[in-house]
Amino acid sequence: MQISDAWIRKVFTGRGDVTVEVELTVEDSVTGDVLVTRAAAPAGASRGAHEVLYFPEGGVDAALAAFEKLVAPEIVGLDVTEPYSTDGKLEEVDGTQRFEKIGGAVAIATSFAAAEAGAASLGVPLYSFIGGAYARRLPLPLGNVIGGGKHSRGLGPDIQEFLAMPLNPPDIYTAVYTNVEIHKRVLKYILKVDTSFTGGKNDEGAWTPRISSTTALKILREAAREVSGELGVEVGIGVDVAASSLWNGEKYVYKNEGVKRDPREQFEFIAKLIEEYDLVYVEDPFHEEDFQSFAELRDRFKDRLIVGDDLFVTNPERIKKGGKIGAATGVIIKPDQIGTLLRAHQAVSAAREFGMRVIVSHRSGDTEYKTLAHIAVGFGAEVIKTGIMGGERTAKLNELIRIGDYLGKWATITQIRIH
Repeated sequence: MQISDAWIRKVFTGRGDVTVEVELTVEDSVTGDVLVTRAAAPAGASRGAHEVLYFPEGGVDAALAAFEKLVAPEIVGLDVTEPYSTDGKLEEVDGTQRFEKIGGAVAIATSFAAAEAGAASLGVPLYSFIGGAYARRLPLPLGNVIGGGKHSRGLGPDIQEFLAMPLNPPDIYTAVYTNVEIHKRVLKYILKVDTSFTGGKNDEGAWTPRISSTTALKILREAAREVSGELGVEVGIGVDVAASSLWNGEKYVYKNEGVKRDPREQFEFIAKLIEEYDLVYVEDPFHEEDFQSFAELRDRFKDRLIVGDDLFVTNPERIKKGGKIGAATGVIIKPDQIGTLLRAHQAVSAAREFGMRVIVSHRSGDTEYKTLAHIAVGFGAEVIKTGIMGGERTAKLNELIRIGDYLGKWATITQIRIH
């Protein structure tokens, strides 16, 4: 099945940002059968300094022109049933490490669309096309319940995300339901401390009250305990500090708290949060170049998920650098950060080499596409971070439930033990 035509258009993410959607027509040269697949690039609000360039110089219009001039002529004729053949061509056409000529948005949308076409051509689910016949493990959903930081325009807590994750659910439906219930219950606790709260949510569907980070953690812990007791599912809570957005080059600035913390004070602050609130998940507690503090925290809390996002940006070389010093027990995998599914797969392989757990993640400006659910299963990820509420979030979660039904008795769901 060869690509016979390739199109690109401007579309929007759930946050209203302009992004690109690639549409591929593939044709069977023997039977003449034709199918069409498409995919769009998500967009993050908090981007690591080492991510690929989202659009080339000139913005989205330059990205469209680059696709039409450089990409489309080269990918027409490629066989989509050969995994990653299109990804290799994208690397060749661009010739830069950060996709500076065509842009990372063009690269990942094309990569996704080609993978969808390959799976459809072979008549297999996308997760099988990515991970093979034995891709049967379902990831645990990690959901943003209370939002702060950049995702809440600086109006909420200084910490960017307050997260919930079921640790031992019997099936994927119960796992998703657990997070949904926690999200609902949290509102009543917020209203107890902020009676003027009108129910505002951020880009990812998380509640955005004007409360402190410690108040947010107290509320989340209480709601999680309540739901855990009712459903009989152990629930872990965590944070995405997004510390690079707090770092001014010398100190971490917590504007709403009115506090500045030097690197040592930041370390002790994070350690205290882990101990006091029994956090099982801590993402980006330090800025994106501080590998050493990550390693020290990981050494102190070996049984927790100490996770790098901006630290690693789905880059195999940065993951290896962190792995050699034991900087993390988990790594965020965002294919759009690195530009193609092939590169993301290489990042997963690097993480596995050093015993890190894999967390496949959405972006704050995501799309209605369900692709991420298949990527998580295909990569064998232990966790999928894709929000809890909102159409572009539930699209992935509902697809995981469908995948679980399709796999039936062959499906297994990840279980995580803490302590």
